[in-house]
Amino acid sequence: MTAIDLNADLGEGFGRWRLTDDEQLLSVVTSANVACGFHAGDAATMRRVCELAVERGVTIGAQVSYRDLAGFGRRAMDVPPAELTAEVAYQIGALEVFARAAGARVAYVKPHGALYNRVVHDEEQARAVVEGVLLADASLPVLGLPGSLLLELAGKAGLPAVAEAFADRAYTDEGTLVPRGRDGAVVTDPDAVVERSVSLARFGAVVAHSGARIRMRARSLCLHGDTPGAVDLARRVREQLTAAGVR
Repeated sequence: MTAIDLNADLGEGFGRWRLTDDEQLLSVVTSANVACGFHAGDAATMRRVCELAVERGVTIGAQVSYRDLAGFGRRAMDVPPAELTAEVAYQIGALEVFARAAGARVAYVKPHGALYNRVVHDEEQARAVVEGVLLADASLPVLGLPGSLLLELAGKAGLPAVAEAFADRAYTDEGTLVPRGRDGAVVTDPDAVVERSVSLARFGAVVAHSGARIRMRARSLCLHGDTPGAVDLARRVREQLTAAGVR
């Protein structure tokens, strides 16, 4: 039977402001990418999400980012490699405290936003992220775009490299994400998101922004929690995957 992990970006709030319905999404997904305070999240939020994740048997992952609260981690930044390495390790370490307190451990690392896209092609920044993960825990898997330099360097460094796909993001013919500033970068039609999810899980393929069908082999599927109707959509995706014989 085909199997795929379902992950979502969670804990994306700050203080009294909350962006994601963490409690409901944690009843659907199998892995939680928890914001570690640099693009979103704070200590209380991180602790709460870790406790909820453990209650529901959901794996906890550290979603690391550039230090960019105002821009939600989606603005391009030039961070010196040594500084980025330290900040990646710092974010993982912060989340690890709350994961352990809840009775679990940080089980993987996934970059967020601008950093996620930067490490697809930027060797210096990708290497800095890998070194940050190694500094925190040399056994942690790294999630990233299939074919990215991040996953290549992670594998060479002995870190498990896990390819992921996005059901609600448009792809270029080269397999990279269409920049969010372009029309159609985010797939908003629920039926299309569900169809793409099943195609990615069962056939390792997806229709690109151009209309071409491209290969996209992934072990994890990301469901964004900050889109309208995210919880209902996540439930539909999981239900349809199950109906299609995907575990």
